[in-house]
Amino acid sequence: MQVLGVIPARYQSSRLEGKPLADIHGQPMIQHVYERARQARCLDRVVVATDDQRIFDAVRGFGGEAMMTSTAHRSGTDRVAEVARSCEADVIVNVQGDEPMLDPQMIEEIVAPFRQGVGAGLVTLKRETRDEAVWADPGVVKVVTDLKGWALYFSRSLVPYRRNQTPRSRVFEHIGLYAYSRECLGRLSQLTPTPLEETESLEQLRALENGIRIYVVETECGRHSVAVDTPADLEQVRRLLAG
Repeated sequence: MQVLGVIPARYQSSRLEGKPLADIHGQPMIQHVYERARQARCLDRVVVATDDQRIFDAVRGFGGEAMMTSTAHRSGTDRVAEVARSCEADVIVNVQGDEPMLDPQMIEEIVAPFRQGVGAGLVTLKRETRDEAVWADPGVVKVVTDLKGWALYFSRSLVPYRRNQTPRSRVFEHIGLYAYSRECLGRLSQLTPTPLEETESLEQLRALENGIRIYVVETECGRHSVAVDTPADLEQVRRLLAG
């Protein structure tokens, strides 16, 4: 089984323009992400997918592999799908380009179900959270699954609503790392936005609304990781990596 890791990276960002090239202790952020992804033993190849020549040149400059992709893509998934069409791979992992503290073990965890034959076309991660501030934060996506680990719904609201708190009451945040079968990624890239997706602004709901099942693996990894969306996030990552 050939496994391809793709890191979509674009220069434009509403809150931190040019963040893939933001300096973190002498290296651009995209290099930190790339090198952590390369540590995942399950990945046979890692490619940065970008539409910006500056990012392309930076990746090539530190010895990484990059591909130029269309400027018309609406999402990172579409950019990943373009790279996948030109590569031979059975499983494609979408690695977020703003996670310079990525734990490579998380990549191993989302690829494992494909080797185990669970029958999934799309796999992602969840992690239990007991922080009520996180429950109320719409910036943190929550997920509920059935008893076998298949996603029932993703939401920016608290799900499930905790009317009754029992020993089995648990809240899970969704971790935005995805692995797709080649067939599933190809199908997803052809689908148009759906009502729930537009309402919640969550692309993964497009899969559920079209009957594509999502298998969700529980992880304990990455609890101290910080995704970089703002200048404050960037400074926090610099402090943490310095330590």
